[in-house]
Amino acid sequence: MVFPPLREELQGLEPYGAPQVSLERAPVQLNTNENPYGPSPACADDVAASVRAAATTLNRYPDREHVELRAALAAYLSRDTEPTRGFAIDPAQVWAANGSNEVMLQLLQAFGGPGRRALSFAPTYSMYPEYARDTATEWVQGRREDDFTLDLDAARALVLEQQPTVVLLPSPNNPTGTALAPEAVGVLCEAAASYEPGGLVVIDEAYGEFRRAGTPSALELLPEHRNLVVTRTMSKAFALAGARLGYLAADPAICDAIRVVRLPYHLSAVTQAVALAALRHAPELLGKVDDLRAERDRTVASLRAKGLTVADSDANFVLFGRFADRHATWEQLLERGVLVRETGPEGWLRVSVGTPEEMMAFDAALDEVLAHEPPQSPLTEEASTR
Repeated sequence: MVFPPLREELQGLEPYGAPQVSLERAPVQLNTNENPYGPSPACADDVAASVRAAATTLNRYPDREHVELRAALAAYLSRDTEPTRGFAIDPAQVWAANGSNEVMLQLLQAFGGPGRRALSFAPTYSMYPEYARDTATEWVQGRREDDFTLDLDAARALVLEQQPTVVLLPSPNNPTGTALAPEAVGVLCEAAASYEPGGLVVIDEAYGEFRRAGTPSALELLPEHRNLVVTRTMSKAFALAGARLGYLAADPAICDAIRVVRLPYHLSAVTQAVALAALRHAPELLGKVDDLRAERDRTVASLRAKGLTVADSDANFVLFGRFADRHATWEQLLERGVLVRETGPEGWLRVSVGTPEEMMAFDAALDEVLAHEPPQSPLTEEASTR
């Protein structure tokens, strides 16, 4: 007899998670795409006061509809839509949960399930197939091009062939940092709306605030596509990874459907208080985004100057390679006190963008490693210059 009686498809699997290494062993930790700049003292004071006020009400359940928080998130998102498209996001279009991971899981609980499919294009976020697995949703995976962009004709054809009820597409993509072409959202939304019962197209903008100038947010297309869902998180640009707050914007009917599967009172009063305080300090919390963009672009240029192949990035991380033995390279960087992420296609590593001092330490460590292990020659001339 096998104990405990775990579902057969889960037996032998390891839980998701990036390797955790002590600060003593790796003082420079650049592996989980965190914002290296913590909340300001003023924000921390507001958070502390807000949590103190919430603590006096903890004998009561929190607002299960998180009405005040949804209104504040809608106002924040409207900064991306009002200047360019002239419309505001309504609070009825917003839903929040404990990180964008729970938002995604709720979407699969509501719109996936037995007899239904979810679809994405690899390489992409490694949790997506796990959301599908955990909700007994069939997982279908297409492929990206060699430069990690999406062939829209092939993507549209796969959607029409497989008829998924959920299409998951990050923009920027994790782990590559690649943003979707602006026309991709409309093409895939129209394809997913063309069959019965139809499918949702979920554009995961966890790193959306870091996109380069001229790269639009999918939020701008919400009025045109009822089946479009745009997800965001406060973990990255807001420097609030420890608070666990993710959210989405979509047609109100989609938000209503998620209510059916959400756990009762899923957002604690403390979480809501912390998120509201952070939103009150949005300008200062987001003030480091431009610095991180500049450091990212400097990192891309530096890595290419070392002869490495580097994916264009609209995120706060950079995918680089190619290494004959990436694990050995990862270990050699760790020996020098720098922790990066061993993820993505074979031969590649991903580095989160840290402070200038952290990135200098990364550069120095990588130079030492490359002196003993030069990178592989790029597969094509094009690959070496992207």
